[in-house]
Amino acid sequence: MSHCHDEHNHHGHDHGEHDHSDDITPALQASLYEQIHFDEITTLNEARRDAGKAIVKKTWAERLSAEPELQSDADEQLLMTVPFTAQVKLHSILLRTSASLSAPKTLHLFINHDNLDFAAAEESTPVQVLELSQTSEVQEIPVKRSAFGSVQRLVLFFVDNFGEGDEDATRISYLGFKGEWTRLGKAPTNILYEAAAQPGDHKVKGTNGDNDGDNDGDDDDDNDDDDDDDDDDNDDDEDDGDEEKAAQLPFMGPDMCSSFVSL
Repeated sequence: MSHCHDEHNHHGHDHGEHDHSDDITPALQASLYEQIHFDEITTLNEARRDAGKAIVKKTWAERLSAEPELQSDADEQLLMTVPFTAQVKLHSILLRTSASLSAPKTLHLFINHDNLDFAAAEESTPVQVLELSQTSEVQEIPVKRSAFGSVQRLVLFFVDNFGEGDEDATRISYLGFKGEWTRLGKAPTNILYEAAAQPGDHKVKGTNGDNDGDNDGDDDDDNDDDDDDDDDDNDDDEDDGDEEKAAQLPFMGPDMCSSFVSL
């Protein structure tokens, strides 16, 4: 199967200046190898199971090894999903193929897609389209960093190869990534979340049932009764005080009253 993508010719790049096959130190400095979730890598239309995973597992030191190699099965297309264990800012893709007709030609990149299949990849607009070189050297293909600043899953759709329909198999021997990464955010583990409000934990007067409301009312009545009793006790105390004061006054009989009058 071959595909015509003349509309993407303006994305072509001369990748000769990006060849760092002999430049080990720079590749290791920005390598995302340790941030790849290898067990979750998937490859559609691979001729041998887990071959796609195997070429990504190759270290930088193994980049020139011929085996293992990823080869397409039914036609020239391959669809790979590479998840990361961190949030990645992708800078470039490292790729080694060959100078033969089986080298991939057009690569569509998608980010943060789950379970993207060939039909969806054909219909979806890629984040970026890359035109690859027909070479056995390790290509370092830069991407638009502004478009790949928050990547957790990278989908690579190898659309066609240089066989132009005469070569059904696409072959890739090495695939790597360079960029920056940050740890994925995690929710604090010391927070307890209540699934549903418990009435006993959130008592509100008048909303917690008739019994609770009645009890509250009874408590108020009891308080009122206590206040009345206190008032009565205060009145009694005042009366007793008046009686004590009266008892302390001298008795004034009729004679004493008349003597006061005569004065």
